[in-house]
Amino acid sequence: MNDTYVEVMVDRKKSPLLGAGRVVLYAAAAVFLLMGLVSSVIFIIVAVLLAVAAYFVIPMFDLEYEYLYIDREISIDKIMSKEKRKHAYTVDLNKMDIIAPVNSHELDSYKARNVRTYDFSSGYDDRRVYSIVYEAGSEGTVLVNIEPNEEMLRAIKNVFPRKVLEC
Repeated sequence: MNDTYVEVMVDRKKSPLLGAGRVVLYAAAAVFLLMGLVSSVIFIIVAVLLAVAAYFVIPMFDLEYEYLYIDREISIDKIMSKEKRKHAYTVDLNKMDIIAPVNSHELDSYKARNVRTYDFSSGYDDRRVYSIVYEAGSEGTVLVNIEPNEEMLRAIKNVFPRKVLEC
């Protein structure tokens, strides 16, 4: 069997508030630590909790998405801080209705029905985002937004020529 394999990495747009949030959390931890040294142990505990939150929680918002197309299936993984990987979603393309650019009029009927949308795109305005209309079983019809490259679109189009729209 001849499996097609395409891998695409997409970095998620970083919020400017994350850097400020990290600074605020570390500054608050320092203030609570100083207050704890002067008055109570409870302030030291709060300082430690704030520092742990800044160290572990804030980096989770530094995201990348990895799309793996392997023989009629797209597996989407979320990579946090270039260290931790977590499986986010799997799309079985055999259950796909269409794949089209997000601004395509072919998707208007699905958007009018307020179907559930999963966004695994970068968030940058200048990139080409596609929506996969997918029948997800118990969830019903969902839209999955991704940013495939030309190689991935070509691989999908080779298998599903009438379902890939490039408007």
